[in-house]
Amino acid sequence: MKKALFLISFVIIGYHCNAQEQRSPGRVGEEKSKDSVAEPTIDLFKIISIENDTTHVDTSLTIQKDYKFNYLRKDLFGLLPFANTGQTYNKLTEFRDFSTIMPKFGARARHYNFMEAEDINYYYVPTPLTELYFKTVPEQGQQLDAFFTVNTSERLNFSIAYKGVRALGRYRHILTSTGNFRTTLNYQTKNRKYRAKAHFVSQDLLNEENGGLTDEALASYISKEPEFDDRSVLDVNFENAESTLYGKGFFLDHQYYLSGAQDTIQNKFYLSHRLDYSYKKFQYLQSAAATAILGEAFQSTNLNDETRYRNMDNTVAVNFDNPVLGKISAKAGYSFFDYWYDSVFIGENGVVGDRLDGRLINVGGSYDNYLAGFNLHADVSFNFGDDFSGNHILASAGYSLDDNNFLNFGIKQTSRAPNLNFLLYQSDYINYNWQNNFDNENAQSLFFELSAKMIANFSGEITQIQNYTYFSLNNDGAVKPFQFVGDVRYYKLKAQREFTFGKFALDNTILYQNISDGKDVLNLPELVTRNTFYYKDFWFDKALYLQTGLSLRYFSSYQMDAYDPVLAEFYVQNETEYGNYPVVDFFFNGKVDQARIFFKLENLNFLIDGNNNFSAPRYPHNDFMVRFGLVWNFFL
Repeated sequence: MKKALFLISFVIIGYHCNAQEQRSPGRVGEEKSKDSVAEPTIDLFKIISIENDTTHVDTSLTIQKDYKFNYLRKDLFGLLPFANTGQTYNKLTEFRDFSTIMPKFGARARHYNFMEAEDINYYYVPTPLTELYFKTVPEQGQQLDAFFTVNTSERLNFSIAYKGVRALGRYRHILTSTGNFRTTLNYQTKNRKYRAKAHFVSQDLLNEENGGLTDEALASYISKEPEFDDRSVLDVNFENAESTLYGKGFFLDHQYYLSGAQDTIQNKFYLSHRLDYSYKKFQYLQSAAATAILGEAFQSTNLNDETRYRNMDNTVAVNFDNPVLGKISAKAGYSFFDYWYDSVFIGENGVVGDRLDGRLINVGGSYDNYLAGFNLHADVSFNFGDDFSGNHILASAGYSLDDNNFLNFGIKQTSRAPNLNFLLYQSDYINYNWQNNFDNENAQSLFFELSAKMIANFSGEITQIQNYTYFSLNNDGAVKPFQFVGDVRYYKLKAQREFTFGKFALDNTILYQNISDGKDVLNLPELVTRNTFYYKDFWFDKALYLQTGLSLRYFSSYQMDAYDPVLAEFYVQNETEYGNYPVVDFFFNGKVDQARIFFKLENLNFLIDGNNNFSAPRYPHNDFMVRFGLVWNFFL
């Protein structure tokens, strides 16, 4: 972490010094020339997604910026954080991703802060741009996200960034130490016939594991005994374990235009190629076996579980784009993955292998067009292989009713193998060894989004899943993978609307969801809400723009999933309900020039009434905290 931060600081300082030198008072003629040129507007600082959707840098202060001022840098609605920054999140709504047809690596609870290819952006900037994010953490430590990008010419952009967190936490043995390094390239030739985007990422996400509170500590926490307000005196199940998710990835996406160019309206015919390579390793270390909690182990000391995975997707496509016929793409590719351990396990119930591998041919296509007022989109993908075949079909249409109302609706269907840790797992703990031959998970969804400015923003989804896979306890109380023989059906409806009354505003988000089939294997709260009432105004002759108010979060009681530290996965429990409590935050945010400053009293009501709530069974909800931080952009 220190080396990466030093490298980024060196690059940023170098460009700052260079800018100062070029504007030195001794170069009077050059200074006048520069002053005569208008500064670039902020809409010229472009952010480009993996699918070439383009936005621009936004230095405004809005209530949505407050929601995204956190470790993940995204809105956490629907997620319930654990007590320490950098730990995992329990789900308040279903986030299972059925948009890909390759089975995923396990340890999903550790992946919230793991940056995949679709999480990386690319840039075009007329002048060098720096963004610094800082926020305090519970107890000792800090979190920082430093980013720098520059166009060395109009056609070539580089960026480099590092996000690092180290937080001790208030409970015993929950230290987190994480790092996400990424660097990108965005290039086009002078005639715009060839374009390329590439990135490299290197990540390590470490969490100390404690197994949650002991039975005695649990009783003291629930009863709010004053002597345990110092959370470090609460006993935990073990203090000798840690888990780490490592990852490296390289991505290249480039196109060559045989006719036309990307920014023209004329007919375009071009070839594209995408290469996505990633390597992951999940490691669980424990100096002495916790047999009373996790079951018998093959060895009593120095437990070391390592699961490795590598994957490469290599796809070529032929694309035709016509103003009338629309954009048509046909693609074909080859994918492989390896998921492995160092040895074969032979147990009482048979042999557990040491490897899963897939060699897959994939074909597909997509279509986009604007026809009779509708924005049409379709995408199909098929994998062909011995054991890991799958498919994904998506069709959607969008229609603008008028300038203030937009409707998008569609259908999607996916069939793919379950995540790989459902199929094969090895551990030094005896109960955590298995190999299964599960069927493909099949999911069908109907969805819609309605943006009605005068009413609210609505989104909804009806989903049906066959062969739903999940972790739960077997008859012996051990965590095991299962596949549900029936159908899981659920629907959810979300509404968001902000009401403004002069200098005051009320922002409301409400999520209602219902599980009609499969309630024993999928647990979700029926109601999740967030309501924010705040004041906004300019102060000090408009030198400061501020927002201050209260935010209330709530979810109804439900049988919350439990957390397993060996797997870094959540598993279904149907014994105890949690929830049905409000959480209130007070915030005071301000914007001065390009800096947004955030001050927050988190979980304010716990300061008054105490806290005995949970983020997962045995894992307490975070307490009252004073948090401070900022996001600062520098335009050189």
